[in-house]
Amino acid sequence: MPDATIQLLRDLIAIDSVNPSLVPGATGENQIARAIAQLLQASGLSVEVQEVTPGRMNVIGLVEGRQKGKTLMLCGHMDTVGVMGYDSPFDPVLKDGRIYGRGSQDMKGGLTSMIAAAQYLSKNGLKAGRVMVAAVIDEEYASIGADTLVTKWKADAAVVGEPTDMKIAVGHKGFEWVEIVAEGVAAHGSRPKDGRDAILRMGRVLSRLEQLDREVQCRHPHPIMGTASLHASLINGGRELSTYPDWCKLQIERRTITGEAAQCSLAEVEKILGDLRAEDPEFRASAKFMFGRPPYETPVNHPLPELIESAVAKQGRKTERGGTTFWTDAAVLGHAGIPSVVFGPGGAGLHSISEYVIADDVIACRDALIELSKDFCAS
Repeated sequence: MPDATIQLLRDLIAIDSVNPSLVPGATGENQIARAIAQLLQASGLSVEVQEVTPGRMNVIGLVEGRQKGKTLMLCGHMDTVGVMGYDSPFDPVLKDGRIYGRGSQDMKGGLTSMIAAAQYLSKNGLKAGRVMVAAVIDEEYASIGADTLVTKWKADAAVVGEPTDMKIAVGHKGFEWVEIVAEGVAAHGSRPKDGRDAILRMGRVLSRLEQLDREVQCRHPHPIMGTASLHASLINGGRELSTYPDWCKLQIERRTITGEAAQCSLAEVEKILGDLRAEDPEFRASAKFMFGRPPYETPVNHPLPELIESAVAKQGRKTERGGTTFWTDAAVLGHAGIPSVVFGPGGAGLHSISEYVIADDVIACRDALIELSKDFCAS
């Protein structure tokens, strides 16, 4: 069985599923979705394909128990980030107990554990309840897959299989994106009295944002999520070397924690821009909110984390509970009324050009999910 699970992981890594919303023209999830649907059907699960947008679909597989009980969702995303600079990203390599390749850690390792657990339960029978495997699209960009999933599918609880090094994550940060545009006046580079440099004006904004980031990170940390933060993600502007730039655009990301107001990032930026206008009447800049997702915490005293800890302990592993720094689809599920926990195998290289997952963790995660499914669905 371990060999079959690891081979499944290698097969999934070998399928290019780079998110086309991140990389225009990328392959997307169509091929991997079809492969997973066929595999689940061949394993005896009932399968539904849920189209999210043309050519991009979620796959939902169901294992039905012999008696009534609870429904546990095992949710993982099929898409990956891009592969620029990555040598042989879709040629999985097993070396020193690690499986390398794009998506190995994020998150085809966890997705494999979930699929393999469902295969085992389908073959050997589930006493009570229902186990749902949900393979979704687009987590790496806007999570439209999870958004669509919860419009139809519900469960009593869910496990999202992002990489947590086998820790039980009961919360994570949110994020917000804000765009800032500074305005200048184009003029010949030799005529400073005629021009207004939008890029230098944006420098003032960047200086204030750096101060804000320091302040935010000095605030009292959340016990699970840590501190909030912000960073300048993308910047561009100007027209040519010999011309005063009449525009500069900056896009920032603000990581948020429980207790912060929705769109706090926009309010903070607008305060900065207002202060700069007050200091310099010629300063011109505007801001708009682009996109955001809230933080999430598993409801206090929900039984799912304790049941996962018990299942992990049965694999001879030390149990640990905490949070993740990164956002996950658990927030979409949780805010739709499905209490969720993040739990998956360990590894390294998230979004880097050398990514791997630990093979033994994939197996241990699979076995823990089998035990969890039996216990939760019959509870």
